[in-house]
Amino acid sequence: MKRIIFSAAALFAVVATYAQQDLNTAADAVRYSSDNLTGTARFRAMSGAFGAVGGDISAIGVNPAGSAVFNYNTGTASASSYNTSNSADYFGTKTTKNNNAFDLNQVGAVFVFSNTAEGAFMNKFTLGFNYENTNSYYNKIDAQGNNPTNSIDSYFLRYANGIGNEGGITLNTLKNAYYDELSFIDQQAYLGYNAYIFDPVTQDGSNTQYTSNIPANGNYFQKNSLSTRGYNGKMALNFATQLKQRFYLGGNINFHFTDYVKTTSFYEDTGNPSTTGLQAVRFNNERYTYGGGISFNVGGIVKITEELRAGIAYESPTWYRLQDEITQSISSFCPECDANSNEDTFTTNPGITFVFDNYTIKTPSKWTGSLAYVFGKNGLLSVDYSLKDYSKTEYRNARYQAINTELTNTLTMAGELRIGAEYRIKKFSLRGGYRYMESPYKNGSTIGALTGYTGGLGYSFPGSRLDLAYSWYQRKMDSPLLTAGFTDAARVTSTNNNITLSYTIDL
Repeated sequence: MKRIIFSAAALFAVVATYAQQDLNTAADAVRYSSDNLTGTARFRAMSGAFGAVGGDISAIGVNPAGSAVFNYNTGTASASSYNTSNSADYFGTKTTKNNNAFDLNQVGAVFVFSNTAEGAFMNKFTLGFNYENTNSYYNKIDAQGNNPTNSIDSYFLRYANGIGNEGGITLNTLKNAYYDELSFIDQQAYLGYNAYIFDPVTQDGSNTQYTSNIPANGNYFQKNSLSTRGYNGKMALNFATQLKQRFYLGGNINFHFTDYVKTTSFYEDTGNPSTTGLQAVRFNNERYTYGGGISFNVGGIVKITEELRAGIAYESPTWYRLQDEITQSISSFCPECDANSNEDTFTTNPGITFVFDNYTIKTPSKWTGSLAYVFGKNGLLSVDYSLKDYSKTEYRNARYQAINTELTNTLTMAGELRIGAEYRIKKFSLRGGYRYMESPYKNGSTIGALTGYTGGLGYSFPGSRLDLAYSWYQRKMDSPLLTAGFTDAARVTSTNNNITLSYTIDL
């Protein structure tokens, strides 16, 4: 009996391992490891090059010492409009999809406690907080084209015929089991069987091998509609100090929140030349990922001269604790596939949400070095350079060893350059910036390098300021239509145009 229980537990562990690996991929981990340009309008207009500048609430995300540059209590709130245009190329067919979203993306404040004693060692102490939506996940990608070789059957047959050393699912299980009693792996086989994508080699109930019902003549028309929504948010609790009028030191404790929904609808015309049999399939998935994490930052700024400043900052890994839920349905057009029915359209919609176990992702740490030159009250020029080793990204569980190996082998150290400038004309401020981020992948292609330009202006009122920023950036990436078993991807050029408006007030 003990041997039977142990074997059953071992089998469940193996099944769970494959199921989690098929749902969670290297690309998912990279999503939580990647930075975006967010924050106040002033920060965005200068491409986030604030590591040695400080004096802006979003600057504490780059270098926590920046809050000690404030001379008085200050609060800022920001709202942004996002426009994303995705041009997808799938086997030579190009499709463009636009998406717009609006977000109240930032709110924060810094409180300054000054020591006016002459010759004091500590001149200032600050406490602050800042909430930002560090990533907006509102996006849409449509891809379509004629695939000359691969059909959706490869996805479902992978599960039906067994993964790795595990045998396939039995025909008896496919015919008699309830969907909610099956593992995720067997659910995929169940959906494919009920859509007539494959048939058993024999009608024996113990059969575990299956063959495709889709013609092997190629040229399958496929279309995938992908839609994502949600956000990645961060609450930073900040403390900083100014020492001897020349040195600034600070730290953050960061609490991260994520809420991500990915919906896909994959359609395939099987290219069946017959008027009977499987003609078309539509496979729908919705995945919901949610959870939180924690990290910290430390940093310092030094005034080398009254004009020249240098800064250095360290951002720790973020430890995310996440959970996934997935709902699926499938329909097919298959005349005369069921001899006992006059129907030619078959839909399987279990209406059940499959909930996976919690898991942990550790993102890589980051170092940032900064230089800034301040032209009195007329303006400034600032440069930041950051380094992050994406190959250190990992799932913190032994069952993800294969994915962690993939992350180590495919990801690399990547740098990010940010340059920003500001020029003041009385109450007006003119700003501009440039941003370049290297690809986190060794091949430079899975997710390509990012190039961005920013600009903006500000106007100072008595006791407050209004800032406006425009940012543009573009990068290319691969967008897989499915995951395991079917790995063909569309090549997507993503172009982003964002507008941010911020209001800053002296508290």
